[in-house]
Amino acid sequence: MSYKEYKGSAGGWGALASTAKHLLKSENVAKNIRNLLKTNQDHGFDCPGCAWGEQTHSTTFRFCENGAKAVNWEATSRRVDANFFAGHPVSWLKKQSDYYLEYQGRLAEPVVYNPVTDLYEAISWQQAFDLIAEQLNALESPDQAEFYTSGRASNEAAFLYQLFARKLGTNNFPDCSNMCHEASGVALKQAIGVGKGTVTMDDFDDADAIFVFGQNPGTNHPRMLETLSTAAKRGAKIISFNPLKERGLERFTNPQVPTEMLTGGATKITQQYFTPNLGGDMAAVRGMVKVLLARHQQTNDVFDQAFIDQHTQGLADYLIAVEATQWQHIVTQSGLSEAQITQAADLYQQSKNVIITWAMGITQHKHSVETIQEITNLQLLFGNVGRKGAGLCPVRGHSNVQGDRTMGINEKPDAAFLHSLEETFSFKPPQHQGHNVVQSIEAMLSGKSKVFIALGGNFVAATPDTPITEQALSQCELTVSIATKLNRTHLTVGKKSLILPCLGRTDIDMQNNNPQSVTVEDSFSMVHASQGVVKSDTAMMLSEPAIIAGMAQATLGDQPIEWLKVIEDYDRIRDLIAKTIPGFKEMNQGSKQDGGFYLGNTAAQRVWSTASAKAQFKAYDLPVSIVSESQRALTNNRIFVLQTLRSHDQYNTTIYGFEDRYRGISGDRKIIMMHPKDIEDLGFKAEDRVDVEALWPDDVTRKVTGFQLIPYDTPRGNIAAYFPEANPLVALASYGKGSFTPTSKTIAVVITAHVDAESII
Repeated sequence: MSYKEYKGSAGGWGALASTAKHLLKSENVAKNIRNLLKTNQDHGFDCPGCAWGEQTHSTTFRFCENGAKAVNWEATSRRVDANFFAGHPVSWLKKQSDYYLEYQGRLAEPVVYNPVTDLYEAISWQQAFDLIAEQLNALESPDQAEFYTSGRASNEAAFLYQLFARKLGTNNFPDCSNMCHEASGVALKQAIGVGKGTVTMDDFDDADAIFVFGQNPGTNHPRMLETLSTAAKRGAKIISFNPLKERGLERFTNPQVPTEMLTGGATKITQQYFTPNLGGDMAAVRGMVKVLLARHQQTNDVFDQAFIDQHTQGLADYLIAVEATQWQHIVTQSGLSEAQITQAADLYQQSKNVIITWAMGITQHKHSVETIQEITNLQLLFGNVGRKGAGLCPVRGHSNVQGDRTMGINEKPDAAFLHSLEETFSFKPPQHQGHNVVQSIEAMLSGKSKVFIALGGNFVAATPDTPITEQALSQCELTVSIATKLNRTHLTVGKKSLILPCLGRTDIDMQNNNPQSVTVEDSFSMVHASQGVVKSDTAMMLSEPAIIAGMAQATLGDQPIEWLKVIEDYDRIRDLIAKTIPGFKEMNQGSKQDGGFYLGNTAAQRVWSTASAKAQFKAYDLPVSIVSESQRALTNNRIFVLQTLRSHDQYNTTIYGFEDRYRGISGDRKIIMMHPKDIEDLGFKAEDRVDVEALWPDDVTRKVTGFQLIPYDTPRGNIAAYFPEANPLVALASYGKGSFTPTSKTIAVVITAHVDAESII
């Protein structure tokens, strides 16, 4: 492992060099260059990475460094088939790194686990479908099955998947969104009546200020940097709140701007950078409102009173909560001084049109719903919702994670959606609430759920409490993974286990001798077509819609649709979506036009789909403390608050390599980023190895060992580590109020010197 401060800007020559390196690693250089030129283009494929949208004035090349990694990673010529598995027992594969597993290549044929030989062995597609049908139809209740979904599934696949499961009789839809932006959906639905962001890409052209909370676009959604740099160049103020100093929020060299590349120039992104404590964002925003309220009480012209009177409800109770909040509490919890918070309030007040964006730095806390509603309260006070250049912008992760929800991947479906399903397909769908991710793990652990089917993703690596999740899956009668690459979940086998290889976003999808397109929805409610361009040896891979149809046909027969006929032409699937889901009436025509079509957003039109038909101010007290008294009682050692995050060579659980370029770290993923003074106070020095133990009031020891300390610019008492390596520290029972999102950004831990077990022996 090595670390050295990265002095360059985000993007620039470093991004180009990294893209070139990953092109060479793919062993398909010429083909993948052609593929990249089709990324995010009309009549091409949607990037399999993030869900950032396209601006009308977007440049010729519409991919970023991490998008290039995703495309190269998927379009590799390497193959994992039955011959590969014959030489690699599951017990041996489990000891390998996540990087090693996925680097072996694309899954090439369906396989079934043989517990006698400890090997995956070839199985025909029909045999696989029949095995799934046998297990599902043998269940005492359909609610004994869990239907997990990754955000990369297309709208067409997601719609068929939910229809299959609901016709079977369950609403058990644990979904990757349960672990990331669930709090955003819950909070916004309660406050403004719709669980999506209210802005479009064009709003960024008219914003006077953009407040960025808890996100690192340089790594997680790099194309956002072009949007931010464009805004900064025209004079918009960008204000960032993040516990770590992230290079992408500081300065950016656009690889598509020759003058910046040739002169070494860069655009300053953030005008003011605040580093709050982990979990302290709600306190920071509460402090801003407290400053602004005091000014409004003096002049009565700070808030948008006309908007408040016409469009909102609950202001009085909220302002009582604001006035009752003490500055000492705000300063201690936020980690920011009153002067810093006042400065942030000044910048906000000076700006007519404000967009506030956030990501998982906000959503993965116990009080995430309250935090997002505090942000919403601030926007409502100034009428910054439903106005050009202003609004609320949760920045989603995986491409189409938002679309999956729109298609009905929801364990808590609303009555209108279920009624529409009944009207369209002539069956009564289940009305009761199903399982989210946490509840599904609990159900499998207790033996209540017996079948686990995953439409994409890497469940074991993505979820909290890794050993407990592995135990839960291993107790299932059947686990099924629909995937493009080998990953950790496939090695956590149930009594019977299948791996079913599917086509990726880049692959040509032929059905009935005709190429097919699918659709996706970005973070801005734009729906557009995606059509693969890669022609390769995919004969034994099936598309996600085809796999779902095969499972459904074997399990249900031709009910409630002729599954195998529908997938002959995906226009037929889209016709069914159009009949069922509002906003999709002209889906086939709209998705094929340049740029796709906009679903619309009622809150953006100042139509509030709440019980009172008004936007709701929500009044909450700040948390008493980020670390609870029950956690503090478990130790006499100094307590740190840990967040898990991605490296730059990573997208969600996919590990492309071991370089975290912007943070200056390379060669190792078992690291802890910590303030230099904290390292010194603990009696350690840089690169010492330590053990990290989580504090949670139960009888389970949650510990990771042998992590190296890296000095980093972050508030004292706050530390960071990569996931999935640090996921074992997150207790399954530690989740957000109202969201069930794992609290991966506020883990109370203690740090001790690492003792090598071999040295003891």
